[in-house]
Amino acid sequence: MNELTKAFIDFLSSLKLTVVLLAFSMVLVFVATLAQVELGIYGVQEKFFRSAFVLANIPGTDIPFPVMPGGYLVGGFLMANLICAHLTRFKLTWGKAGIHLTHFGLIVLLVGELVIGLLQEDFSLRLAEGETRSYSESFRRNEVVLVNKSDPAEEEVVAIPESFIADLKPVQHGSMPFRVVTRAYYPNANIGLLSSLPEGMDPSALAPNFATQGIGTRVGISPLPITYNDQERNLPAALVELIGTDGSLGTWLVSPMLVAPQAFDYEGVTWEIAFRFEREYKPFAVELIELKHDIYPGSNIPKNFSSLVNVTAIDGSEDRESLIYMNHPLRYRGYTFYQYQMDSANGFSVLQVVRNPARWLPYVACVLMTLGLTWQFLIHLQRFAQRRKTA
Repeated sequence: MNELTKAFIDFLSSLKLTVVLLAFSMVLVFVATLAQVELGIYGVQEKFFRSAFVLANIPGTDIPFPVMPGGYLVGGFLMANLICAHLTRFKLTWGKAGIHLTHFGLIVLLVGELVIGLLQEDFSLRLAEGETRSYSESFRRNEVVLVNKSDPAEEEVVAIPESFIADLKPVQHGSMPFRVVTRAYYPNANIGLLSSLPEGMDPSALAPNFATQGIGTRVGISPLPITYNDQERNLPAALVELIGTDGSLGTWLVSPMLVAPQAFDYEGVTWEIAFRFEREYKPFAVELIELKHDIYPGSNIPKNFSSLVNVTAIDGSEDRESLIYMNHPLRYRGYTFYQYQMDSANGFSVLQVVRNPARWLPYVACVLMTLGLTWQFLIHLQRFAQRRKTA
């Protein structure tokens, strides 16, 4: 082993590095807690803990630069520090088995957080009583879709991620006989009919709207600041032009606020265009049979929210009912369905759908650390009893 390699291993396994990493962890948690007021829980997780560096813009510009290490970098070095320390400084003996097991549990916890941050996905499933859906919708991601309606039995959908729309990138797909070109994009905006603008509002204060097709010709766009409130979501708007072989087909205003898609004809085929919450289709369908909103007698305090659903596999292999209520989710094919929101007056329920392939890792880590600490306590207790007996 050459001197450079030995010095690098000594650095990774040093106790000084452990102290520095723990100090960075405390600073990171403290700063993130302060930033949670503005960014919300999700924004803080993405900026501080699920990143290699915490970035901030150079004052007066949009150029980002790193200001401190993020959770991935601190956690990665902490895991490397633990592994190297055990390989170089700790001896594998029964007397130290508890320490090894505790540290191994900590490594599992760090790996679990990394896997969860990379793979966990959250969706929502909004159902009215009697309604059946085989897809859920993202809480934060959106997509522009163009739907070919030529086949009544099966729709052909081309989905364009919001990131392409935000970058104003032209999109050409083999399934579409035209090109999609984004002319303007607003990450959060309110739209409303020009005929119903608030009294005294100057139409010139609205964002430029050069839509030539669909409802966009009668709509005004009011850009809004991006929200980081966990109880709100950004509703983007975009002006999208479709260009065919013979030239422009027109420009449409699209937004998730427009519930119904906009239809148009091209070369004898009917198409629909919409800006909607990103969908994930599943190999099963969920039907809402009944919802219940119970309150305590003589008050308006909620007592129970529950949704009785029927889950049917697309291939017909399974058909079952399940009751979902607080702290009693439905687990099915890698997904967990939680009772999230409910509007009993209008007869619909919203389920939170979570896919987390590593959801057991934190539990395994806690069990390992508990066993390790218990083992180490018993070893020291035995030694203490032996010393007292000898004395």
